[in-house]
Formats: sequence, C-alpha cells, structure tokens
Amino acid sequence: MEDDREWMYEGRIVNGMFSNEWGDKVDKFVAFALRHPKCVNGGTAIRCPCTLVKCQNKKFLNVETVKVHLYRNGFVPDYYVWIYHGEKQVHQRCSSSVRVSVSETDQMVSDNMNHTTYHRMVCDVAGPEFNPDEEPNAEARNFYDMIRAGDKPVYEGNSKHTQLSVAVRMLEIKCRHRCSQAWFDDMSNFIQELLPQDNLMPLDFYSTKKLVRGLRLPVQVIHCCVNNCMIYWGDDSDLNSFKKCGHARYKQKVRGFGNRLYIRKLKVPYKKMHYFPITPRLQRLYASTATANEMRWHSEHHMEDGKMCHPSDAPAWKHFDECFPDFSSEVRNVRLGLFANGFQPFGQSRQQYSLWPVVVTLYDLPPDLCMKEEFMFLTVLVPGPTNPKGKIDVFLQPLIAELKSLWGVGVQTYDISKRQNFQMRAALMWTINDFPAYSMMSGWSTAGMLACPHYMEDSDAFRLIKSGKQSWFDKHRKFLPMNHPYRRNTKDFIKNRKVTKQFLGVRYGDEILQDLNNRGLRKVIDVDAEVVNAAISKTCGWNKRSIFWDLPYWREHLLRHNLDVMHIEKNVFDNIFNTVFNIPGKTKDTYKSRDELNKYCRRPQFAQNLVTSKYPDVPFVLNKSQKKDVLEWVKKLRFPYGYASNLGRCVDANKLKMFSMKSHDCHVFMQRLLPIALREFLPNRIWEPITEISLFFKQLTSSSLTDEELRNLDEQIPVFLCNLEKIFPPSFFDSMEHLPVHLAYEARIASPVHYRWMYPP
Repeated sequence: MEDDREWMYEGRIVNGMFSNEWGDKVDKFVAFALRHPKCVNGGTAIRCPCTLVKCQNKKFLNVETVKVHLYRNGFVPDYYVWIYHGEKQVHQRCSSSVRVSVSETDQMVSDNMNHTTYHRMVCDVAGPEFNPDEEPNAEARNFYDMIRAGDKPVYEGNSKHTQLSVAVRMLEIKCRHRCSQAWFDDMSNFIQELLPQDNLMPLDFYSTKKLVRGLRLPVQVIHCCVNNCMIYWGDDSDLNSFKKCGHARYKQKVRGFGNRLYIRKLKVPYKKMHYFPITPRLQRLYASTATANEMRWHSEHHMEDGKMCHPSDAPAWKHFDECFPDFSSEVRNVRLGLFANGFQPFGQSRQQYSLWPVVVTLYDLPPDLCMKEEFMFLTVLVPGPTNPKGKIDVFLQPLIAELKSLWGVGVQTYDISKRQNFQMRAALMWTINDFPAYSMMSGWSTAGMLACPHYMEDSDAFRLIKSGKQSWFDKHRKFLPMNHPYRRNTKDFIKNRKVTKQFLGVRYGDEILQDLNNRGLRKVIDVDAEVVNAAISKTCGWNKRSIFWDLPYWREHLLRHNLDVMHIEKNVFDNIFNTVFNIPGKTKDTYKSRDELNKYCRRPQFAQNLVTSKYPDVPFVLNKSQKKDVLEWVKKLRFPYGYASNLGRCVDANKLKMFSMKSHDCHVFMQRLLPIALREFLPNRIWEPITEISLFFKQLTSSSLTDEELRNLDEQIPVFLCNLEKIFPPSFFDSMEHLPVHLAYEARIASPVHYRWMYPP
C-alpha cells in the first residue's frame, strides 16, 4: 500500500463537504489517464474506477461523468496501482518490499540499493514483477535440487544414462509390457549384479518410485459410486455410502469361493477414478529453460498480412483480454483447452468397457508446439465399464475446483527465463469433443430435432413420414441473403415453399446462463438433479446445468464448446460415399426415402413405377463397373510416408465398398481424392456440389486463414448445402450434414481448425 495514494480513500468529505484538495488530485488522476491513449476510448472516455457494480474499471465513461461518480461513490477498493489507466503493475519492487508504480521508480533513490540509471531502465523494460536474479521459491528450489541429484551418471564413465533417466525408463518398460512388481524387483537386482559396485541404480520398485516422486507430479485416487452419481471427495470424503443411491462405498469384507470364506484385510472400493493435478505441470513449463520463453510467444507474436495462425490472433482471445484486463496484463498467465473422448481399452474382442480420459492442452505456445503430445496433460481418468454420459460432471469436480483456484488466486511460480517468481493464473478457453460428447460437456442435447447447439430452440428440423428420422433438409436457405434466388425457389427444395426467415444468430453466454437460471436446471451433482432435469428436458433442449458454468469467466467466452471438424467431416464423407456407392444398410437412398421423396419435393422421375414396382436409377449412384474402376484406382494409390495409411487395404473388391477407414483416411479421401474419383462418372450438376463440399473442408482446415477468407466461406457454405439439397433426398440430411454451416463461423471467432479438433498430434 502506498502512502501517496492513501488520498484516494481519505479526505473525500471534510465537515460534510467535498474536499477541494481531494478534487484536485482526482483531476490529476484523470489527466494521467488521458496521457495513455491505449486506455482511452474515443479520445475522451476512460474506465470509471468508482464503486458502482456497473463501473469498477469495466465501463468507459466520459471524464466529467467519471469525476461525478468518484465524488459520489469514491474509488474501488485497493486500486493503488492504476493498471486500467496506463500504469504498469509492480507486485515486487526492485529495491524494497513496498509496492510502487513504474512511473515513480525513476524518481526514487533507495538507501538500501545502489540504483543507477541502467538499473531503473532494466526495471522499466522488464515489465511488472521484475526482480533481478530472484531466488526460486521453495517448491522450485526443491525441484531443481532433485534434478541435480538425479542427474548424476548411473555409474562413473556412463554418459548415456543418469539415475533419474534409468528410473523413468524402467517404469516406462514396466507399464508398456504390463510387468509385475516382483518382476521389477528381480530385474533391478539382476542389473545391479551387472553394474560396477558403486552404482546409483535404484534397488527395487519402491526406491524407483520414491526417486520419481521427487518430480512432484502427484496423482489422486478418488473413490466413486458404481452408478456414477457422486465421488468421495471434498466434504464427502469421509462418507461410507452414497448420498443419492445409498450404495456401499467398500466391497464386503467377507466373500466366499465354494466352501471357503475369505476376509479382506483392507477396505476395497467398488470403483475409483484418478485425478492428475495440472498446477505442478504448468509450473514445470516455467521451470525449464526449454519452454519458459516459448510460453510468452503469444504476446510477442504479431499477425502477418492479416492471417490467423494462432488462437491469440482470433476475436475470442482478444475479447477475453478486454473482459479481464487484469488477467491479460500478465502475459505468463496460461490459456487452456479441454477435450474428452471414450475408447475401448481392451479391443473389440474383449469385454465392453468404456474408459474416458480428460486431457488439457496449452495455447500459449507457438504453433509448432501447440496441440503436441508433450503439452497434452491427462487430468482425469473416468472409469468404466459404462459410458458416464451426462454424469461426467461428477468426475470433473476436482478439475473445476483447481481451475477456479488457478483463476482466482493463482500459484506462485518461478520463471527461469526471467529469474523471478510470479503469481501464475490460468483460464480454460473451451472444450473440444465429438458431437455426442458435446452434449455431455455442454448440457445441450445433441439428439432429436433440437440437436443443433447454434440453432437451439430456433430449430425447424422435422421428422420424415416413412423412416421416422429427423431431417434438416431445406434448412439452410435462411442463411442466404434476402435477395438470393434460392429463397424464392419452390421446385428444387420443399415444394411450394419460399423462405423469408433468417438465422437469428448465436446466443451469447449471458443469455444462455439467464435461460438456465430461469428454467431452474440443476447440476448433476445436486441431490434432486435427476428428477428436476428430467422434467425440464421434456420442454427444451437442455438436460442439465453444466459444471463449467461454475467458472467465473465462462459466460464471457464467445465460444465455449467446439464442434469437432474431424468427426463432422468423417460423417459427411461417409454419407456421400455410401450413398454414391449404394452400400446396403448405409446408403441414404432407400425405398422408404423414395416413397416419401415426392411428399416433400417435386421429383416425379424418381418415384416408384406402379407397373413393375421398381424404382428408377438415380444419377448420383454409380453402377457396378464404375464402382470397380474407382476401387481399382484406390487400390493402386501410393502416398508419401506418413501422409496417409494404405487405403488399398480398406478396399473390399467383392462387396464393392471400403471398410475400416479411420478418421484421417476419410479426411484425406474427402479433401484430395473424392473429386478426382468421381469426376468421370457423375454428371457435372452432381459432381460440382460434391466437389464444392470437398474444397470447403480443404480450405477450412488450412493452417492459416484471413478474416476475409473465413467470411467468404461462411457465406458460401449455405449455397453449397443448398446445391446438395437439390440432388440428394431429404433422408440424406441428418444433423451431421447441417453442422458444416456453422464451422466457418467458429473458425473465424476462435482460431484455425487444427487447434480445435481431435486428431492426435
């Protein structure tokens, strides 16, 4: 607290009157703010620092109004450093423990330290919290001591392995080959016999774990309910049965095998999850010279030629900075993304088991390091055997609590690149999931006629008469300009229908949160959540209140949950390929589709022949010889190493189809091969719309894009989808064929696609 800033909170009113002296200092404060153009809006407006809830350095007002507010309400508490009005914040002064401003440093002469002009210049240039050659904090010092101790050669003369590297490698081999602890101990003893007598090889499994534990990357094993209704964590950690379902926490102590009874000596839980805190791993990034400088890349980089090549170039990042300038003022604060997906760990031949890892990734790093395996941190391991579905929030509680702590308080961290300690904070930017998991994370149902999370209740999808499936056919003309001829077309889309409606736009966080509050939705961890949410979900698309709304900043994000381009592109490709190849059971051109076709569209040429009871061929389906030619061509294709898998192995020449194609195979085929494969076999009026969709995904997934290019894609994709609607039947257009209409918007708001999809690095 500074003595010369105490006037802000003292002497405003003297003998029932406003003090002239206090008013003069307010004038000086306003003049100071006006001297910093970056903090002035429109030349005369500055942030109002009064105590009103709407102000508090959030709202820009003209200077006269700011003065009136300050006279009436006074300054917001603890605003000794005017960081919102051009002054840099200094938490630890270069010369003493008193908090001072950078502007005052030039006028100070310390008796305790020989301040020179050079030293003051270093303090100014280094920015806030500069402290020359500051000692690491206790945790960082312990870490460095452990690294130095473990960096000794495993025996004298060995330059390849240190004590620590041997321990880590041995544990990695144990995990990879699923070896027992007894095997580990025996192998360690055997290696001991092979090495010189004075070696540092760990003696057994216990000593190896003890050495690695010094890295301080902890794991928490938390007991949880077999029905996924709660975890024994926080205030519930001492319970012995579950609050909701009443199921016991531990297995019975006595169990029988035949005529024998066995008594358990230890309490064994029915189910447990693993939580890996992210704070120590974030601190390690600043403790290492290899990554500490890279963590500031996002603030030092500038856009070139208006091209977005990183999330920091996007409006979502910049909007967040404007909403929370105290967070963005420290460039070392961390931005995170979260993604989760289930998989079958035992393969298809074993028992069914759904395991859900939750992974956090970093966005502060440069493009060549973002989304790389080394910077993806496993945080939660949700156990099976069943899919947690909407109850995944139960298992995310420890992560959300840690994220709230990292946002509100932060953690003291040592930055080795600047040799100083600072208070590191972190914020979660968004989640990345496939479409079913989107519902699990956001709370908005992605099934049925309200599946689109951008449309929400404005959806006008309908149910088909014969097949009973939801269709998004003819739901993209509303995105077109009002004067577009497709809006007046009554022949190629739903017959006799003109479109005058417009898309209302995406709803923002405050609107969504208000809607959730008004409807009374509960978090799944609440006792009455299942009953209350089930009743409310019958009248809207919401099925729960997501736990992510507990984060104080979540409502301010322009984009909270991403549509995963990887899965959408795969589904679009599958539908096109299976329909064009007329794959039984997967094609969208079925007899039910033909029966209902002319109930919606004017396409009598494709109706059933009443005499022969057969359906005529459609021009978008290949015949048998054409299919053979395409598959033979695919079989002979060769790609550069690492570009794609061997697609020839996916060809079934007997059934004339392709099988077992992974997401990346579909990605390559969609963008590179599909237009070439169909060029000679389909009429231009059909080939061109398919090629347009192919080129759309190709351009959308570019590593860098300008705002103008993304706006063009946003304008073009409704036309591309309308062109497909002129060809394929209504049954073709499920929610996956609709979602591409929103992808260009998300890329323009958030960042290029490869930062927000689920392809492995």
